[in-house]
Formats: sequence, C-alpha cells, structure tokens
Amino acid sequence: MFLGKAIRLERVFNRNTGKTIIVPMDHGVTVGPIYGVVDLKGTVDKVAEGGANAVIMHKGLPRRTHRGHGTDIGLIVHLSASTVLSPFPNAKTMVGSVEDAIRIGADAISIHVNLGDEKEMEMLESFGRISSEAASWGMPLLAMVYARGAGIRDEFDVEVVKHSARLAEELGADVVKVPYTGSTESFAQVVEGCCIPVVIAGGPRMSCHRDIVQMVYDANQAGGAGLSIGRNVFQDENPALLVKALNGVVHEGKGVDETMAFLEASLQGA
Repeated sequence: MFLGKAIRLERVFNRNTGKTIIVPMDHGVTVGPIYGVVDLKGTVDKVAEGGANAVIMHKGLPRRTHRGHGTDIGLIVHLSASTVLSPFPNAKTMVGSVEDAIRIGADAISIHVNLGDEKEMEMLESFGRISSEAASWGMPLLAMVYARGAGIRDEFDVEVVKHSARLAEELGADVVKVPYTGSTESFAQVVEGCCIPVVIAGGPRMSCHRDIVQMVYDANQAGGAGLSIGRNVFQDENPALLVKALNGVVHEGKGVDETMAFLEASLQGA
C-alpha cells in the first residue's frame, strides 16, 4: 500500500482497533434538507464530539462544515448521486472526481452502486474508473454496494450481500459498506468472503437505541470493521451521546447491556 493511502486511512480508521465509526451526511442530494442535516456544521460538531472517526458528504459541503477547533474528524467526499425525484432513483451517476476530493483535503472518497438496477452496467463502469484513479493518487475508496434492482427479492439476503461485498473488493475498493444481514452468523459469512474491511449501513430509521446498539454489537462480533450509519445517528435527539456509546461497542468491545446502561444513565442525567 502506498504510504499516502495508509496515512489517509489512519484518519478514517482507529489505528489501534482497525475499526471505524462513520456518519454519512450526503442525504441532502438524495432527499433534500431533512432533519439533522439542516444545520450541518452543528451536526458535524456533535458527532465529532462523540468520537466519530469520519463523516461523508458531497463536495460542496466541507466549505460550510470545516472545523478549525475541537476534536479532529476524517472527511470522506462522496462522488455519486441520484434523487428521489428521478424516475430512476437507484441509478447513481458521478458528480465529482478524485481530484475534487484532493483539492478539498479529503481523507477518502466514496461511491454508491446499486446492483441489479437497469443502470448497473454504467455504475460498474464508473466504479472501475474511479477505483483506478483513486489508486493512482493513493486515495482510499469506500464503496457502498447494495442490491436494489427490480429482480432483487431481498437486499438483506446473505448471498446477495456476500456478492455485493466481494464485488467491491474485486473492483479495487479499500472499504465496503453493505446492509446488515440480520444475524451474527450470516454476517460472518459476508466478512469471511471479503478481504477488505466491511462496515454496516444503518438502514431505515430504527425505533429505539437498543436495536441500533444490538445491530452494531452483532456485526462487531461477526468480524465487521465498524459502521457507516446516517439517519439513525444524526437524527437522534443526542447524536454526540449515541456516537460515544457506539464507540464503546466498536472500539472498546463493550456489550449491549453495558452500553444501554451508559446511555440510559447519561440521558437521565442530561
């Protein structure tokens, strides 16, 4: 691995645990200024305070959210996009370049691919091209790979998720983000079939903290490399506290009950 890539990855991953807590905040392009990303600078401050390792955002946002104070946090610039207003919402198109990310000062880049979509061919072409360009610059690449085409019956099926993760590795990604498959046993198969770090997506908004903590704990036990969770973190009533609690699970190996006791005591004392 090039030294430059290794140094950048250390800004995104905890160098002692080899794991990461990433909070994506690229939702404004997809669905508009939803709760939690309206005051984006404030939200970045909160998740940084909680100890998140990195955030993900599009190239126009770092100028609004750059932090000249407090705890450092890694920056991952997202290069692909689509909107819910499109007749093809799952078809991601490239809206940025590796050079854009370098000029902004990014520590890594990310792209999103939806396998099974009718535009899969174009998304894979973009993936391959960006992967080659990122490698030449020593820029780490995180690939968000989901299966969301018309013929996909269950995007959380372990065979589908295993395929998604392996594809990311084989096309040159350094990290892959996939859906959690629902159990430690099944997710361990995903990790086993992929030789790059695998982080879990947060999925739909969850109803309680225990569900989030349990999912992160189970993925951690399966050998996962951490998480990349957006709405379930930045739309929480106390993002800093939730991230701090998840740090205990991901980086300190704490259990679900211990983490929930910390969360409940902290919320009662707030």
